Amino acid sequence: MTIELVIFDFDGTIADTHSTFVEIINQLSEEFGYKPVTDAEVAQMRGLSSREIVQRSEISIFKIPFLLRRAKEELNQKIANILPISGIEISLNALIAQEIKLGILTSNIEKNVSAFLKENNLENIFEFIYSGNTIFGKDRILRKLLQEYNIDPNLVVYVGDETRDINAAKKSGVKAIAVTWGFNSQEILQQHQPDLLVDCPQSLAKAIASLF
Repeated sequence: MTIELVIFDFDGTIADTHSTFVEIINQLSEEFGYKPVTDAEVAQMRGLSSREIVQRSEISIFKIPFLLRRAKEELNQKIANILPISGIEISLNALIAQEIKLGILTSNIEKNVSAFLKENNLENIFEFIYSGNTIFGKDRILRKLLQEYNIDPNLVVYVGDETRDINAAKKSGVKAIAVTWGFNSQEILQQHQPDLLVDCPQSLAKAIASLF
């Protein structure tokens, strides 16, 4: 088999948005009625699955979609200061050199992703940006994407930094690569059993090739 498509998560996988998101979430705490998170609490959350974080949150589950939408809107004001994950461009270019198609599937909003790519001269690398305003429904968006492009799931890799990315890939029948430089810790990612766990951005392209 020959790989046809690598789909990337955006936040924490390609873009180093973690600290900015934490800053924004704390800024919105009074508006949405929860306490700002401390560094220690953020570190603890890295070891939890996405569902566990939602379950332990002080904010009502009904408010979470509105909070995330506001946070993404606030991120747009700071997008010019967001940098790519150090070393990720090496792997992106290596994949392009192998004539592999690249795309982005994200729960962030498309205008943030597009602005980031343009700001960092990456807009010509990705064939598409698929955006879905969902916390746990990435698998539905991923399956829709595969149908639209008429691509065999067996020839696709999804790369992400959270447990929900692994789960979405598995439910969609595509290979899952989890990266340790984003939000979730290596330990919790490993527990969700991705096809491969990668801890160095520069080695990502080689890791992807090893799956085929």
